[in-house]
This record gives sequence, structure tokens and C-alpha cells, in this order.
Amino acid sequence: MAMSMYNASVPLFKTLLGALSNVLDKGQQFAKAKGIDESVLVNARLAPDMFPLSRQVQIATDQAKGGVARLAGLEVPTFEDNETTFDQLKARIKKTLDFINSVKQSQIDGSEEKQITLKMRSGDVTYTGQRYLIGSVIPNFTFHCTTAYTILRHNGVEVGKRDFLGNF
Repeated sequence: MAMSMYNASVPLFKTLLGALSNVLDKGQQFAKAKGIDESVLVNARLAPDMFPLSRQVQIATDQAKGGVARLAGLEVPTFEDNETTFDQLKARIKKTLDFINSVKQSQIDGSEEKQITLKMRSGDVTYTGQRYLIGSVIPNFTFHCTTAYTILRHNGVEVGKRDFLGNF
């Protein structure tokens, strides 16, 4: 039996976004316990040419909400990308989850062959729904969730694999 597009996407987004929010909680608690201004962690990077934690969370949520919206044929919700605190980043995750939860399975299932065109700097790129989900959205989403987790771990926040994986 084939896996539906909804089941290949939404449960993963919900689980990892919930886990990411919990990891941010641990980062916030760590900063408070160590007397570190939380902006130090929110702006932390793994390398000078990489985005900071805040941007990693923004992109992860953009991938999840954009993927769901495009597969469902809906307008992609726009967020301002102005979060500077853990609470604001967690609120962004909640807003993303609220949107994802508002989309019905029937709106996403059957989108495997749907044509999805993304406007890129280098020009338009067109995917089938399945290729878009598997070749673009899921890899980008998991990359940015992983990088956000790794930035906090690198800075001493006590998180482990279980924290990253969340509760399936």
C-alpha cells in the first residue's frame, strides 16, 4: 500500500516542530541557568557563513508551512522573520503548527503529480508534488531543524537524539 502525501509530510512536520520547540525551551532554560543573555544563543551560528539559530527556525517553519500550503493548493502564510527571542521563535512554531493543523488530509492527498513551480533567483523551478516533497521540502526542513538543534548542542545545551526526534 502506498503512503499518502499527507502521511509522508504532516506527521513529520508536527513531530519535529514540536521537538524543535522543546529544544528551544531547553536552550532558554540553559541561558537562564547560566546567566547568559538569550540573544547570544538565538544569534549563535555553527560557522561564520551559516545562518544563526533564529534563521534556522524561520526556514524550518517556512519549509513546513510552504510545503503543506503548496501541496494543498493554498496560499502560503507569510511571517515577518523578525523573531529575536526564544519565546518569539516558539510562537512562530506554534503559528506554523496551527496552520498545518488547519489543513485536511483530503487537501494534500493526491498531490503526487501536481505541478508546483517555485520562483528562484536562478529562475523558475517546476516539480511534481511528490518530487517537491521528497526532494526539496523534507530535506530542507530536516536540515534546518537539525542545524538549530546542533547550534544549541554546540553551545552547551544538554540535548540529545531523543530531544531531536520528539515523540512519534
